[in-house]
Amino acid sequence: MSTPAHPLVARARRLAQDLLAPEAERVDQEWVPASHLEAIRRSGLLGLNAPVEYGGSAAPASVAREVAEILAGACCSTWFVQTQHHTPVQTLANSDLPVRERLLGPLARGELLSGVAYAHLRSYPRIPVRVTRERGGHRFAGTVPWYSGWGLNDVMLLAGVCDGGEVVFAFVEAREQPGLRASQPLRLAALTAARTVSLELDGLWVPEEAVALRAPHDRWAATDRRKTLHASPAVFGVAEAALGLLDEDTAGPLRARLAEVRRAAYALADGPVPQEEPADRPTLRTQAYEVMRAATTAAVVAGGGRAMLLTGKAQRLAREGMFLLVQGQTEESRRAHLNSLAASVAPAHGPSTGRAATSA
Repeated sequence: MSTPAHPLVARARRLAQDLLAPEAERVDQEWVPASHLEAIRRSGLLGLNAPVEYGGSAAPASVAREVAEILAGACCSTWFVQTQHHTPVQTLANSDLPVRERLLGPLARGELLSGVAYAHLRSYPRIPVRVTRERGGHRFAGTVPWYSGWGLNDVMLLAGVCDGGEVVFAFVEAREQPGLRASQPLRLAALTAARTVSLELDGLWVPEEAVALRAPHDRWAATDRRKTLHASPAVFGVAEAALGLLDEDTAGPLRARLAEVRRAAYALADGPVPQEEPADRPTLRTQAYEVMRAATTAAVVAGGGRAMLLTGKAQRLAREGMFLLVQGQTEESRRAHLNSLAASVAPAHGPSTGRAATSA
């Protein structure tokens, strides 16, 4: 790992070893407890990418990635709730609107925890959440299909689309209120513990001073697209945790392959932003998935029947890996992954004839 001595990495490791990993199987079957997030608040990890002048650490990307790997490998549900917080922090750090001065400090210092409600923007030109201007603010109407951290977050960064194709991001209190109603928590195959709900917006009014970003959808989508094409550090974290359940003869080749893919993916992420996205980005993302899938499958196979118990670590990691296959997914990343899967099972020299198959 690139920066093992960084204080934030050391804090993440202590949290993982002393709190998150020992409780992970129980949390997986229940809910992410507020006490886990309180420990993360106290650690300073919520300000990992926030400006120093607002109480954050402005840590380099390598540190942020290593922290994410550690937390996701220890308890993916807890990692997922807290990772939502970093996008609102970055949005405010890049904003010149008044809400920056009101919220960036409390978010950077961990006094407030934020979630995000904007993944539905990736379905554009379909518009699940529509925004209309009203004197002094905006009204939001529609459905947010997925919102994680309900009952844990203090605020959320909510997004919708205006008639002209402009996206509007604004901060809203994460609680039921006039115009905002949450479903019951969704039961999911993995990460139910992250307290994911859908949100019904029925003319939710948001004042102008809560707006953090306005941009044409295509401009926002270009930036979002680059992020979703990168391999997620959480994928490497879950894979690493699964390898820890294997003997070295089995883990060794997979660990070497994991290090190779991680090194290439992070080098590409740290490189300059190109005029056109290189094909390597979706390829490396898919390769990371393949190593994770191999590692978690090997952990289940090695665990035998015990791996089927809900108290077993191997099956939890396998389900968390399944969740990561679709987390942050776009049409482009989905297509690249499906093409890779289809190619991996295609016969090398075309389909065999029935006679050849019989005589073989």
